[in-house]
Amino acid sequence: MIALPPEQDARPTPQSLTDLFVSFTLLALQGFGGVLAVVQRELVEKKRWLTREEFVEEWAVAQIMPGPNVVNLSLMIGHRYFGLPGALAALAGMLTVPLVVVLLLALVYAQFAHHPGVAGALRGMGAVAAGLIAATGLKLMGALKLHPLGLPICIALAMACFTGVALLRLPLAYVLLGLGLVACAMTYRKLAR
Repeated sequence: MIALPPEQDARPTPQSLTDLFVSFTLLALQGFGGVLAVVQRELVEKKRWLTREEFVEEWAVAQIMPGPNVVNLSLMIGHRYFGLPGALAALAGMLTVPLVVVLLLALVYAQFAHHPGVAGALRGMGAVAAGLIAATGLKLMGALKLHPLGLPICIALAMACFTGVALLRLPLAYVLLGLGLVACAMTYRKLAR
């Protein structure tokens, strides 16, 4: 196991590669339409493998890496506790059972896609997922108090992102790249003082 800083020794950690695999399988199976809320609740509040601040930092890194955010996060957490075998176990947990479920759902959807109830159910799930993501964002705002830029600037950057994507309909990649570079430069400048 990788040595952790002393303040992390008292916190619970995954007990084995199997624990990582099972934990991330259960996370993946709960995450229909978005897993941010589920991952935050499980890893920070229930399992306590990460603090809120660590979760926000790890999630930020996971978002800028190519690929699905939660898969990136599972790799980072698995590696944190068990190195490469941990990263692979967490990744396998994230992908194995959900892949089978998605393939089965695709077969069922092909049979019932024309049914109006199916379309309504999918729209309803989308609304629930959006609400979960918004609630998790509000819950994690407290962690931004410790960010070098401070809460007001972080909120201003989030609002600028929302304005660019939702109101001005700018491409998400350009908005995130532009605002991400601005935020990184501002943070670097603040930390350099």
